[in-house]
Parts: sequence; C-alpha cells; structure tokens
Amino acid sequence: MTLRLSTVILPVHRWHEGGRERWQRAEELGFHAAYTYDHLSWRTFRNGPWFGALPTLTAAATATERLRLGTLVTSPNFRHPVTLAKELISLDDIAGGRITLGIGAGGNGFDATVLGQEAWTPKERADRFGEFLPLLDRLLTEDSVSQRGTFYSAEEAFNIPGCAQRPRLPFAVAATGPRGLKLAARYGQAWVTTGDPKIFEEGTPEQSVEAIRGQIAKLGKACAETGRDVAELDKVLLTGFTPDRGRPLESVDAFVDFAGRHRELGITELVIHWPIPDSDFAADQVVFEQIATEGLAQLN
Repeated sequence: MTLRLSTVILPVHRWHEGGRERWQRAEELGFHAAYTYDHLSWRTFRNGPWFGALPTLTAAATATERLRLGTLVTSPNFRHPVTLAKELISLDDIAGGRITLGIGAGGNGFDATVLGQEAWTPKERADRFGEFLPLLDRLLTEDSVSQRGTFYSAEEAFNIPGCAQRPRLPFAVAATGPRGLKLAARYGQAWVTTGDPKIFEEGTPEQSVEAIRGQIAKLGKACAETGRDVAELDKVLLTGFTPDRGRPLESVDAFVDFAGRHRELGITELVIHWPIPDSDFAADQVVFEQIATEGLAQLN
C-alpha cells in the first residue's frame, strides 16, 4: 500500500514575513498536500498571530502550482453551508482544482462560543453536522439549492459554475463516533483521525495503534452499511495527537518506524506539522525536511 506524506502549516505567520515561503517550500519538498487549521484562534496560540484559513489557502493557491491544499478541518462552529460553499467554489477555481475540504463536527474550543452562543453538547454537534454536510454536498454539486432545515437552510442558493473538480471537491471527514462515521462513509472521499484522545496523556504508542485499528474497523462497518467499499476512502492520520507526540519527527528512522506501523493499519496519508519553535510543534527543521524528502522512500 502506497503511503502519502502531507504537512499542516498553522496560519501564524504574516504572508510577507515567512508565510508564503513555507507553502512554496512545502511544494518544493514534494509533500502530497499542505493543510491549515480552520479556527478563529486555537489553544496555546490564542494570544498570538492567527490568520484565516480560506484567505491563507487562496494566497497559497496563487503561490504554488502542484501542491494540494486544504483545511484540516473546517466545522459548523462558525460557518454556514451556503457561504462556505461559495467560498470553496471560488477557492477551488483559483487553485485549479487542488482543494480538499477537511471537515468535522467541531468541538469545545474557542470557536464554540466566539459568536456569543453556548457551546453545543456532543449530541447538538452531531445533529448540526448531520444537517450541515449533506446540505454542503448539494450546494457544491447542484446549480441551485433550496432547502429548509432545523439548523441550516438555503433559499435559491446559486453556485454556478460549481467546483473545478467534478462533481465537487473531495471531502475528508474527521469522525470517530457512529454518526460521524456514517457521514464519512456516505459523503467522504477520505476519512481523518487524530487517534484516540482518551489515551493521549497516559496511553502508549501500542495502545494508540490498536485504537486506530478499531476506528478503521468501525469505518469499514459504516461503509458496509451504506453499500460502499471502505477501500474507496483514503485514511488520513493527523499526527501529533497520539501518545507518540513529536517523537516521529526526531529522526528519519523514528518517522519510518511510526509510518510503517500506521501503514500496516491501512493509513494512506500521514500529516505532519510544519515546525514552530517554542510550541508543541517544535522540531528540527533540517530533520523535518529530511523526513519529507527521504522518509517515504524507505517505505514505498
């Protein structure tokens, strides 16, 4: 099984002060894709620079030629399907059909209350996501959509000419619960996991591998229930949130070991964080670039 390697570039740098160069360097290094987080602020970066995901990706699209680009991930926390669809169609056009939408149900971070609302419960998030994703799918594939929902509605929402990619840009659906996995099985071209958050603090790498194995098995069951072959979906692991933490980026050998274990599970794409000094994503830039250029050659 071929494994692809991608990176995620957090939107913490001004475009003309290192931002552009990172996206261009990602293309030079041969990454399959470069993603960014779609938050309004995030965790320990709360009090520092943080730029918008879609404008950043638009700029990246004009600064690169081959690199796939995308969010990892967008959520309903502060977005509406109608406006998001219009922005995605525009972005995919500018990028020449290189956009992937990573999308999930959202969480309890700063984005959950930034618009002045109470944070949604897990059930409320699942309810909203269950309405958000199918409507977004329609908006990106149909010229005009009218639909009344409990949470999201569209009234003669026109989206001509649609995405550059047909029938629409791919969805990479982040999900581990039963309702989310059903959405991934029905609408996803890829599935995204960060591992099991319950074992991040005190679990072992071996426990994490087994947890991801279990997630993939549940994804397979969800696909079977919808009449779909699970092999049709790419399986994406966003690294940095398993008990391994940053160890896979300590050396090429450490990365190859980590990547090999997860390829055996069926993971088809690994995403590693572009190094950010003095943060949870600190790593040696030289080693990071060696991993990008040499790591997969030892596996594929």
